[in-house]
Amino acid sequence: MRPLFIVISAPSGAGKTTLCDLLLQNYPEICYSVSCTTRKPRINEEDGVDYHFLSVETFKKMIAEGRFLEHALVHDNYYGTLKAPVYEVLREGQCMLLDIDVAGAEQVRNFVADLPDDDPMKIGFIDIFINPPSLEELLSRLEHRGTDSQAVIEKRVRNAEKEMDRANEYMYQVTNDDLHTAFKRLCDIINVKAQLI
Repeated sequence: MRPLFIVISAPSGAGKTTLCDLLLQNYPEICYSVSCTTRKPRINEEDGVDYHFLSVETFKKMIAEGRFLEHALVHDNYYGTLKAPVYEVLREGQCMLLDIDVAGAEQVRNFVADLPDDDPMKIGFIDIFINPPSLEELLSRLEHRGTDSQAVIEKRVRNAEKEMDRANEYMYQVTNDDLHTAFKRLCDIINVKAQLI
C-alpha cells in the first residue's frame, strides 16, 4: 500500500470512531494521528497516546512557528495537528489517519492545496465524509447512547445538519447505514486511492 494521508470527518453519532478503529485493526500500515491540546488530561488518558498535552504558552509558540496543519480554539482549549508526525509517517511508507471536524478538514485541505505537486502529503491526500443515513437516525443513535442530556443531543443534531451541508467539500462520502457495508465502502476508496498514486 502506498502512503496515504487520510482525513475523515463526520457528525457526532455517525459512527466515525468505530469505522476508524476498524481501519486501524485491518490495516497495520495506517497510523492514527495524535492531536495536541491545552486541556487537562482526563482519568486514564496518556500523554502521547490520547493527546499531546501542552501548555497554552507552548501551543501558541508552536502556532507562531507554523508547526500546525490545523488548529482551533474549542471551549477555551486549543486543539491542533502537527505537520511533522504526518511527514515522518509518510516518509516511512506508512499511511496517516486524521479524524477531525469539518473546520479542521478545511484548514488541512487548504494547506495541502498550496503544496508542490510532488509533496508526499499532497500526493497521498484523500478526504472522506461519513454521513449518517438521516438526521432522524442520527437523533435515535445519540438518544440510545444514553450519555448526553436532551439539550446536548439537540445541539449535536443541529451541528450535524451544518456539517452534513458541507459534505460535498470532500473527495468522497460514505453513508453509514450498515456498519459492515460502510466499512467495505471505506476500504474500497482507500484501496483504489493507494493503487492510483
